[in-house]
Amino acid sequence: MSVVAAVSSTHPSATADGSPPQMATTRLERGSLLVGGRELLSQCPPEATLRAGVADAAPGAAFLGARAAAPSSRHVFSLGTIPKGWRWLSLFKLKIWWMAPKTGADTAGVPAETQMLLLEKTGNGVEDTVYALMLPVLDGDFRASLQGSPENELQFCFESGDPDVQTMDAVDAVFVNSGDNPFKLMKESIKILSKIKGTFSHIESKETPANLDWFGWCTWDAFYKAVNPVGIEEGLQSLREGGAPPRFLIIDDGWQQIVNEFKEVDGALLEETVFAERLVDLKENDKFRGEACKNLGDLVKKIKETHGVKYVYAWHALLGYWGGVCTSSDVMEKYNPKLVYPVQSPGDVANLRDVAMDSLEKYGVGIIDPEKIYEFYNDQHSYLSSVGVDGVKVDVQNVMETLGHGFGGRVALTRKYQHALEESIARNFKGNNLICCMSHSSDHIYSALKSAVARASEDFMPREPTLQTLHIANVAFNSLLLGEIFIPDWDMFQSKHETAEFHGAARALSGGGVYVSDKPGVHDFNVLKKLVLPDGSILRARYAGRPTRDCLFNDPVMDGKSLLKIWNLNNLSAAVGVFNCQGAGNWTWLVEEISHVPTAVNITGHLSPSDVESLEEITGDEWNGETAVYAFNSCSLSRLQKHQSLELSLVTMTCEIYTISPIQSFLHQVYGGAVRFAPLGLLNMFNSGGALDSITGTVDSSATTVQIKCRGPGRFGAYSSARPALCRVDAHEVEFSHSDDGLLAFDLSDGPSHSSVRNIEILYTAS
Repeated sequence: MSVVAAVSSTHPSATADGSPPQMATTRLERGSLLVGGRELLSQCPPEATLRAGVADAAPGAAFLGARAAAPSSRHVFSLGTIPKGWRWLSLFKLKIWWMAPKTGADTAGVPAETQMLLLEKTGNGVEDTVYALMLPVLDGDFRASLQGSPENELQFCFESGDPDVQTMDAVDAVFVNSGDNPFKLMKESIKILSKIKGTFSHIESKETPANLDWFGWCTWDAFYKAVNPVGIEEGLQSLREGGAPPRFLIIDDGWQQIVNEFKEVDGALLEETVFAERLVDLKENDKFRGEACKNLGDLVKKIKETHGVKYVYAWHALLGYWGGVCTSSDVMEKYNPKLVYPVQSPGDVANLRDVAMDSLEKYGVGIIDPEKIYEFYNDQHSYLSSVGVDGVKVDVQNVMETLGHGFGGRVALTRKYQHALEESIARNFKGNNLICCMSHSSDHIYSALKSAVARASEDFMPREPTLQTLHIANVAFNSLLLGEIFIPDWDMFQSKHETAEFHGAARALSGGGVYVSDKPGVHDFNVLKKLVLPDGSILRARYAGRPTRDCLFNDPVMDGKSLLKIWNLNNLSAAVGVFNCQGAGNWTWLVEEISHVPTAVNITGHLSPSDVESLEEITGDEWNGETAVYAFNSCSLSRLQKHQSLELSLVTMTCEIYTISPIQSFLHQVYGGAVRFAPLGLLNMFNSGGALDSITGTVDSSATTVQIKCRGPGRFGAYSSARPALCRVDAHEVEFSHSDDGLLAFDLSDGPSHSSVRNIEILYTAS
């Protein structure tokens, strides 16, 4: 017999962020799981359980679980079938390292290794739409994931990764919640989970690394493992001389002392063993000890003093290197390393196998004793800090889930390493300077207490033309989940590339860092100067960029009709980027034996201020819903009420960014009316509104003055219903233009300090 539980509240309390709760109830009765009065799952088996009442602030929050007949280290439980009328968005691990999105409606289509399942059921109107969220989480030493079965059942897999760690009961395995706003639902749910579990934190409680507000350069695609001091200096110099000075540098893979212990193994080619190379020392290799620089510290000192770099990060893998550490190294002996052979779970190989993981499985990994892992990280990071390095990018993190045998399981081992890493970062570096990479397993996600930045998808691959549009869609959708726990890093790109505008526009909306991996001297400064101010700072948006609500359950890559819209907020305005990702590539899990032929597709869609969630965060109480909408590429200005829309058409691999600014009224005593005004920001930047700090208005008997603080330099723009009498920047009158559509524009010159905040005054008089 099913466990029957009901949750309701007649006196709702506030949610985690202080807003009114999204009222819903969750019940499991007579073989049905009901959320908000809708049947989410039918034909639930008797072994399915529900633990309700887990959060006073969210009456509908609950945990699904199940009980097995016998203990095991891996269970697959059925939860029932998703009835018709629901459509879903899955974020699942496509490879062991990375998540990807998939949409559908049939239960059988839910992919293995699903780590987030967001569902939507529409009613008679928008107000009747219900969203349900299912998050398979960590429960003790076990990790859950969702999957569909050929029998059209929704199942959850529950595994420890260690044959000796067994259980019969999955109690808090799948978190369930519901509401009428998918973005508030995600935020509320992650905050609730973080409080209940206590093993990770919501992004709002984490320290944000300062380097995110500065333009960066990464050495990876510029040199790959051939990175060297001369090349690094050449790259920094060419970017600086072109007017886009990097203030943030990542010295990626290629600086460490490693060894390949394999020559010919069972006839295997040496290339097969490249991912099994191992770390032999904590210090830099010979490339960084020679004529170009005495050592790593000498290089770091030189590039900071000569090129104005503020932050230098160094790359390393979670286990030291891809293949871990060399167990015969004298330096590594103190960490009690041993050679172990990874074991991939059925989920790891259910979608796409990974060549690196297959190599490690074959040749083994030199793993550090978990009791010594903090000592290892502290030694590595204290050395790097002593030579001027400011932080680290830590890669290959998900390998931990394959190494749980004999260590208490994947969850326990991952958490041990992750928390040791975070403690070492806190001790040795200022500002929480850590980028987590190849870390999309929920083992890591729900163990991130302090880590504030994580890569959002598979690498940018400049030599793979069919993966460019997939990258943009992937990072945006993955940010739905990742963006509540981390600031998603949408990865580097190259400015002199056929997709540079496409990638650059997306990075401007990401809410994360902006950095390139250009080869020295190979740059397009027309692209870079739309992202980077002359002092090297960027205009970073407030949140993680995410798909708009009307895009959540569409396929922007392969359905042939949907545009991808990504929204974000700034201090005074919002931004929506519209991207045509159709025709240029296929989701890789569908094309294992199909060669894709790119085609250009022209798609028409709509853009509305209502595409922006939480627009009320930046509007006053008296806002009447009218906005000024400025299109970056077409340089066109429109006025739209919140629920009005405009039509646009884009061909494959093109995009448009819209700045959406609420129109404010400033009384004018002489006119006897009001000036309608909306600041747009720097019109020459992808994220124009990111330059705006504040706006105020003053009125006296002779004039109405609008005062704005805006970063510069650049071309300032605003909507103004009336032509002003004069405009001043830092108390100096400037020439301006005012067109029939209301676009007011003038230049903010370089000034004494390139990106200091400029004080703008716009005066309206009767004459």
